This record gives sequence, C-alpha cells and structure tokens, in this order.
Amino acid sequence: MISKMIRYDIVLYAGEQERFVDELRELGLVDITTTGWEPSESDRALLAEIDAYNKAISHLASFASSPEYNASAMVYNTGAEAYECYEAARAERQRIQQEIARLEKQAEEVAPWGRFSIKDIERLASQGVNIRFFVAQPAVFERLLAEPTEGVTFSEVGRTQSFVYFAAITTEATSVTIDGQEVRLPSMDAEAMRAEIKRLESENLALNEVFSRAAASREMIAAEGGKLKEQLQGLKVGAMAQREADGRLMILEGWAEADTVDKVDALLGAYPNLIYDRRDATIDDEAPVKLKNNKFARLFELIGAMYALPKYGTIDLTAIFGPFYMLFFAICLCDAGYGLVLLLVGLALLKKGGESMRQAAWLSIVCASATVAFGFYANSFFGVAISDYAPVIKFLDFQQDFFSISLAIGVFQILVGMAINIYMQTKLFGFTSTFGLLGWFIILLSGSLAVGLPMFGLGIPGFDASSPIFYGCIGVGAVLMLLLNNVKRNPLINIGAGLWDAYNNITGLLSDVLSYIRLFAIGLSGGVLAQVFNSLATGLSGISDMAPGTPWYGYIVPVIAVSIILLIGHGINLFMSAISSFVHPMRLTFVEFYKNAGFEMGQRSFDPVRKMNK
Repeated sequence: MISKMIRYDIVLYAGEQERFVDELRELGLVDITTTGWEPSESDRALLAEIDAYNKAISHLASFASSPEYNASAMVYNTGAEAYECYEAARAERQRIQQEIARLEKQAEEVAPWGRFSIKDIERLASQGVNIRFFVAQPAVFERLLAEPTEGVTFSEVGRTQSFVYFAAITTEATSVTIDGQEVRLPSMDAEAMRAEIKRLESENLALNEVFSRAAASREMIAAEGGKLKEQLQGLKVGAMAQREADGRLMILEGWAEADTVDKVDALLGAYPNLIYDRRDATIDDEAPVKLKNNKFARLFELIGAMYALPKYGTIDLTAIFGPFYMLFFAICLCDAGYGLVLLLVGLALLKKGGESMRQAAWLSIVCASATVAFGFYANSFFGVAISDYAPVIKFLDFQQDFFSISLAIGVFQILVGMAINIYMQTKLFGFTSTFGLLGWFIILLSGSLAVGLPMFGLGIPGFDASSPIFYGCIGVGAVLMLLLNNVKRNPLINIGAGLWDAYNNITGLLSDVLSYIRLFAIGLSGGVLAQVFNSLATGLSGISDMAPGTPWYGYIVPVIAVSIILLIGHGINLFMSAISSFVHPMRLTFVEFYKNAGFEMGQRSFDPVRKMNK
C-alpha cells in the first residue's frame, strides 16, 4: 500500500534557512520539494565530487572483500585524509597500470631486436659510425645482400616468417635508401623493459597498503561524503524555495507521512517566526510516494521499482502482482533441480550483508522455493522424470496440458487487473465512469466461466454458453459497453465510440492473453534442453552402452565425461532459463497486467532531508 502523505506549506525568514534545514535533517521525516532543480556550474562540481565519493566507497567496499585487503591496516585520522590518500593512490595505480600496458606492448614489439644499448649506439654515432634499423620482407633483404652497396654493411638481427629485422651500418659520408620500414629503437631493450615492468608491479603491490587503510576508514569517508550531500540538499532547498518580501521570506513545500505529523508539528511549532499550513495530499498533488507493505510483498518492491512507483492516490499493485510473479517465475524455470540450485544461491547471498542484497536474496529464495514445488509437480528434476522413481504420484503433464492452463492464467490475471481498474475509477470519478470498462469485464468474465471452465472439466450448473443467464450477462455487458460508456454523452455517439473501443479491446485483449503462452513456451524449452543434455551425456560418454560385469574402474572415465557434460550443459541451460524466468514474468506484469489495471506512474519517491552519515 501507499503511505498517506501530509502536505506542508511553510513560510520562514530567509536568514533562518540554514538552521531550519539542519533541524529537518536531524528529524529526518520531511521531504522538501526540489523537483525541477537545475544545477549551476558550481553545483555540478559538487555533484561530481559526491559521485567521486560514492565511487570511492563502492570500490573500497569491493577491495575489502578481496585477498589484497589487509584487515590489520590502521585507519586514517580523518575521512578527508583517507579520501585524499585513496585518490592519490588510485591515480598512481592508474598511471602504473597504463605504463605497464605500454611497456608490455613495446617489449613485444622490440623483442626481435634482442639485447642492445642505446648509449653504445649513440657513442658509435659520435665517432662517425651510424647504425640504422629496418624491418623488411625477406625478399627485400635478400636483394640487399645480393646487391651490396659500397660503405654499407647489412646485419640480420632477427627473423619471422613474414619479416626480417636488420641493421644498416654506414659512415657519415655514406647514405643509403632501403625499401623497408625504418625503426627507431626505444631507450630500453625487451629484457630491460621486463625488469621495469617488475619494478612497477612491485610499486603497484605496495599501494594495496594505502587502499587497505582507506578501506578500513571507509565509514569516515562516507561521513565526509554525507556532508557534501547535506550541502547539496541545502542548495536545492534554497534554489527551489519561493522568495517573497524582497527575498526576506521563503516559502517551502514539504511532505511528511501521516504517522509522523506530531513530530513534524512539534518541530515547526518551535519556530516563533515560522508559519505553516498542512493538509492531506490528494491525487492531484505531485506528492512523493512511499510504499508500506508486509514482509512478503516488500520483497517484490525490488521488481516494481525497475518500472516505476505508483502515482500517489492510486493503488500499490506490489502485493497483487507479487504472487503472480512468483508463480510465473516457477512456471518458466519449471524444474525442481534448477529451483534447488537457485535456493542454495539465495541462502548463500543472505550472508553477504546489506539491505538490498538481503532483499534480493529473499526474493531469490521465495521464487526458487516456488520453482522447486512447481518443478516437482511438473515431473522434472534436472530434466529427469520424477515419475520414473515415484510412479504412484500423479504429476502434471506439462507438455500436454499446460498450453491451455497458461492461457487461463493470463485471462485470470487480466480479469484481476480490470477489477482493480474498475475499483480505482469508481473511487476517483464515481461508479458511472466505469460502465464501459465494467461491460467488458462482465463479457470477459462470463465467457471465461461459461466457455473456459468446461474446457478443464469444470463448470457452473445452469451457466454455460447456451444458457439464458449467459446471454443475459453478455447483453448487460454490451449495453454498458456500447450505450453507457459515457453517461454524459449522446447515446448515438456512445455507440460509435463503443464500437471503436470494441475493436481496440478485442484485438488488445487477444494479444494480451496470447502473451501468456510464453510461460508455456519458456518452461517447455528449458525442460527439453535439460533432457537433451542428459541424453548427450549418456550417449557421448558411452556409459549407457557399458556391458554388464564391467569392473568399477571401467566406469571412471565415462562417469567423469558424464559429469563434465552435465555440468556444462545444465549450467548453460540454468543460466539462460533463469534470465528468461526473471525477464518474461516482469514483461507480463509491466505490460499486460499494469495496462489492464490502469497503472499510473508516480513522479518521485519519498526522500526526506536527513543526516547522510547516520
């Protein structure tokens, strides 16, 4: 559900802004509207600095879990000192890594020239002996040797299949033109470069101590970054406040949760020169949104946030789409063994710490548990039929029966979405505004009960496709849809609009329902691939053709081959199936369900000004 918000309009002296905002931070319960804020050049510099602090904290947190981290490293005296040392070490490491990459590339290029000394070459040049270095094709070099030039000596240094590396030795008075690429040798040969690379690697390794100290001091660095964020908060509030009385008064718009208004009122009442007005937020306000759900639904806020928060004053669909998403995930993965692997992964992630990581871990655990249950019912454990080992249990024939079930699930979720849309429109605009949508809901529900249920061996006595009650429901729905879709409009115009809506709804609903076939298709493809990898493992390894009486050591190689094929095959299939199971239920939620439920996006989330280092 969406937490109820209270709007505050606050008027205070501009000179008290800093103290007032600081006390709001201490309270941490009021969101001051700063929507539409455009940063200045100085503000952009502050934003860049905040981003740099965030990246530093993220990098140091990652470094703290790496083998290079020294857990006994001493912390710095202050967060500012720790950040400065970190930035200097990061820049130095970047320089060293770039230099190592340059030297490695250059060492590879200069390796064919072997050992040489630039000083010796320069000393010979000062005595009138010039040495120039060339790279040419073998045919060119052979021609140079066959046609010697007076005063020029050619000496081969190295050779590859395509090129010859050679030196041309001349005196000052001799010039030579060679059909090849002249090379200017660097100051070091390949061996000296490799020695320099080792020295740089040692320097790079020594920087780990600086990073370890900074990682141990990252809470202090976060506190310094928090001060910058608080500074940015103050800039936003001051920039977006409305100025009156020649700038001496400021008018602020703020928001607080209804559960905390007593604390907010107490703070505002402590300012004798402050005036405020409060009222309940409405759907027409651009109020911030905060979701308040139970533990189960809160897990799926992570999914909903990938699309958008609901608009204030509408319905939070998280608790409604959560069970559907969990079911869709299980259907798409459709294997108890794969679900068990993801369950173990989720349990392992619980130990990683961090609120967002724990939320993702619990979401994985919930969806994986559903997958284990549905995969068992669908008779699949790593592609192996469970019924072969438990023949007395009746399993679902997924390939034979689930095509129609997937369509039924789609119709059911669409009906739930339409019911939510009807309720929301009734709440906002009155019951008469929903007649057109209600007509379609009645027609779709009646058709599902009268035609759909008998396809599954079920049915409502006296209510089928030929019963008068069914035709009566269809008639009521048609009247609402065609004649009363807008009670304030001329009936003839309603008929035309209703027919146009009928065309759009028929094609739209058909497309929406057919989209749910992807549940069947993805689950089936993953199951078939699992069976294929099992067949490949037993066929390619030859273990299925082992003769009876083969000694135990004869099974060693086939078992190893089977294990490798199964591990690689099921690993690939699990990875691809898990991605599909994550993405496609999300698409069904955000496109088909949200559309039929009349979902509206919110502008922003509830983000009160607060102390950033708490």
